Amino acid sequence: MPAVLTVDPRSGVPIYLQIIEQVKRSVALGVLEGGEQLPTVKQLALDLTVNPNTVAKAYRDLERENVIETFPGRGSFVRANGASVTAAAAAGDVARSALDAAVREAKSLGLDSVAIRALADETIARWFPEK
Repeated sequence: MPAVLTVDPRSGVPIYLQIIEQVKRSVALGVLEGGEQLPTVKQLALDLTVNPNTVAKAYRDLERENVIETFPGRGSFVRANGASVTAAAAAGDVARSALDAAVREAKSLGLDSVAIRALADETIARWFPEK
């Protein structure tokens, strides 16, 4: 498990979603590889100072999304087989979450959808200049 896994209770994003996003990001970046064992629910809850039910919910959702698999008595592991989430899919999920947060922030600042789209188009053009 990445040593950098952290949660921010003041972020407005539910803690279990923060855990899910960080695990997916770690899979997308190759920090977590197929077959790698995750900390137990109890250990991660202690490390993050959160309720174990919160970690258990995150693990259940990650399992439902085929990111991890759990074996009773052995623990939870990043899926290693071809049916598992691909790095590209995990990267897409992480990017979608970041875009959601950016749009939510822009909306809270009073920007309307036209202004937000214009900002997004400018940003995309800056990162992907036409040749």
